[in-house]
Amino acid sequence: MESKTFAVEGMTCASCVQTVEKATKKLPGVVTSNVNLATGKLSIHYDETKISPLDIQTTVEKAGYKASTETEQRSFVITGMTCASCVQTIEKATRKMVGVTESNVNLATEKLVIRYDPQLVTVSDVIRVVANAGYEAREDQESADSQDTEKEKKLKKIQSMWNRFVGSAIFTIPLLYVAMGHMIGLPLPMALHPTMNPELFAVLQLMMTIPVMLFGWKFFSVGFKTLFRGHPNMDSLVALGTSAAFFYSVGATMAILSGYEGYVNSLYYETAAVILTLITLGKYLEVRSMGKTSEAIEKLMGLAPKTAKVVRNGQELEVSIDEVIVGDTVIVKPGEKIPVDGVVLSGNTSVDESMLTGESIPVEKNVGAQVIGASINKNGIIQYRATKVGKDTALSQIIKLVEDAQGSRAPIAKLADIISGYFVPIVIVVAILSGIAWYLGGQTGLFALTITISVLVIACPCALGLATPTAIMVGTGKGAENGVLIKSGGALETTHKVQTIVFDKTGTITEGKPKVTDIVTVNGHQEDELLRLTASAEKGSEHPLGEAIVRAAEDRMMRVMDIDRFEAIPGHGIEVLIDGKVLLAGNRKLMKDRGISLDVLEGASDKLAHQGKTPMYIAIDQQIAGIIAVADTVKENSRKAIQKLQRMGIEVAMITGDNKGTAMAIARQVGIDRVLSEVLPEDKANEVKKLQAEGKKVAMVGDGINDAPALAQADIGIAIGSGTDVAIESADIVLMRSDLMDVPTAVELSKSTIRNIKQNLFWAFAYNVMGIPFAMGIVYLLGGPLLNPILAGAAMSLSSVSVLVNALRLKRFQPSMIK
Repeated sequence: MESKTFAVEGMTCASCVQTVEKATKKLPGVVTSNVNLATGKLSIHYDETKISPLDIQTTVEKAGYKASTETEQRSFVITGMTCASCVQTIEKATRKMVGVTESNVNLATEKLVIRYDPQLVTVSDVIRVVANAGYEAREDQESADSQDTEKEKKLKKIQSMWNRFVGSAIFTIPLLYVAMGHMIGLPLPMALHPTMNPELFAVLQLMMTIPVMLFGWKFFSVGFKTLFRGHPNMDSLVALGTSAAFFYSVGATMAILSGYEGYVNSLYYETAAVILTLITLGKYLEVRSMGKTSEAIEKLMGLAPKTAKVVRNGQELEVSIDEVIVGDTVIVKPGEKIPVDGVVLSGNTSVDESMLTGESIPVEKNVGAQVIGASINKNGIIQYRATKVGKDTALSQIIKLVEDAQGSRAPIAKLADIISGYFVPIVIVVAILSGIAWYLGGQTGLFALTITISVLVIACPCALGLATPTAIMVGTGKGAENGVLIKSGGALETTHKVQTIVFDKTGTITEGKPKVTDIVTVNGHQEDELLRLTASAEKGSEHPLGEAIVRAAEDRMMRVMDIDRFEAIPGHGIEVLIDGKVLLAGNRKLMKDRGISLDVLEGASDKLAHQGKTPMYIAIDQQIAGIIAVADTVKENSRKAIQKLQRMGIEVAMITGDNKGTAMAIARQVGIDRVLSEVLPEDKANEVKKLQAEGKKVAMVGDGINDAPALAQADIGIAIGSGTDVAIESADIVLMRSDLMDVPTAVELSKSTIRNIKQNLFWAFAYNVMGIPFAMGIVYLLGGPLLNPILAGAAMSLSSVSVLVNALRLKRFQPSMIK
């Protein structure tokens, strides 16, 4: 018997639970079937000889839902990859594993992200399959120590590549001088001249080439291993081309030593050596450039302090940040970094959170306030209780979001992925056929060999493999620097296509907290007097309007008065006895019921209502005293952000549950024409669907739990960073600063990144489309020059570097200024 758990999508109520349970219980061999609506899980116990997990999934789908097995996602560091062909090899091998649902390899980060059923696949299985494909995999650890170790390994790799290049160059430069110097008139000792001493001329070149071959040994060990396993890569092309040149030259040297001095013009040692040296230089520049693409992650990782001061058993101890546990009391002094997330227990200070939110103004923190790990305590000593540590801290979550995005694949890369899978085998076949064709066409074997080597070394699958991931790495990293967290390459790509952006009103366009905006007094009453009396009456009120009035009085440092009698009048307002006066505070109906005339305030009331403000009428001793108007005020940058989006050609709409009058008043303030008002929370997703039905790509911007379905329904969901966890989880993009100006920034960043990717793909394809025919001798056939293999090797190295350098241009991205 087998027990399995499935995640079921699409359930909304108890009826859905009954439907799924009934459908699965009818299956032969099912013993028990239980569905939990809260977790969205189906737990089923069945006879595996009678049905399979696929049968269960099919049955659930027929019932109108989608079931997927419980999977887990892991990341592995891959060593030995050199090009896009390696990526294809590993992905194909791992995707064939039973139980694997998704497998993606990122050449730029050298990581494999794989999702699988842990009941069918283990970590050791993944490592074994990758090893069988010719590469090495190890599980990616996320601790601070392992991050430091990874950085050290990258630095060692860069240094090792540089050492290989220098070592190769030391022998290649004199080899090139000996082999070709005399052809361009450079002085060469007669003892080494090919016409005077061909034997020494050939043997010396052999002796200088062998060290270069040894320095480039990795090209051969990896290249031939993958070739013999049926998955050739870039190293295979280099290994084949340089080996052909080297062993042809060794054969010519043997002939020269046997007395056939005519072979002195058939030596190709310098070709093999120069190609290896140039490609090693190209790989060095490549790994250096790739290191720069991940600088955003390294900066984020470097923000967290290594130690923390905690209070245990009444003593202050300094411990490693990994040893801090939830519930610890942490002490932070001025100028120190806050180690982990928590809630302030004592003290007050201001905290610089700019490294996470991009907001330069320090935030005041008092008892009960939340603090974020890696932010900087500016000017006070605080003690706080640790609430989130390790992987759960805000910083760790941000790092994970950025890493996941950088490791994801954008749909635009599909064509390059398909081509990369067939690229290297086709190039090998084309190289061999080109050489044979020229030989059969009457050219010498040396000419045919030149063609074959040129085709092998000019083809560059690296440029194709790096075109997309490098741009995504830089783009998502740049987004994180600007407080815009983009969760995937797909989201980054889709954002630039958005035609309509729908903003939730409350808490997104507006502050979400009502404020007193106007105080109108009549019949000789003073503004401060009216506010103080009303705030005293509303003290302790849970009504949003009452809370807003109390806050306004506190902001003006007013002392509230004690009340003698309080009566709440449901749906109308309150009646209070205060300072010997009877005070009524409430709506128009309350005043009408008590026979209090509002004629003197009619004009002011209409004006306030037109502006979207809610008037609270105040009467003292049966005479109208004035109005205190309360409104949910528009955020500082809402209008600017909406104007900027409209100038970018994007339609902007607003969605709210408020009445039409209030909604239109807010819309007028920010310049929105399309308003969807009086929309129930559960209908927001349907409104997004209606816009999509018009053929538009729709983005939704929101912050609350009730926005989550609409955020998920939209082509792009954008959550405000100060919003709920549910909204943030449902979104594709998170705005850390809660600043709507970051919405157009996200669109601009998406456009810049996709433009960069298209440039990279164009040049990668164009390079191969033009370079390979040139190497095949087609230009020579038409009367042009013949491509030297050395130039082919140099061009191949430069193509990868040029793609990386172009991607790095994105680091200069800055949001455009509104005009």
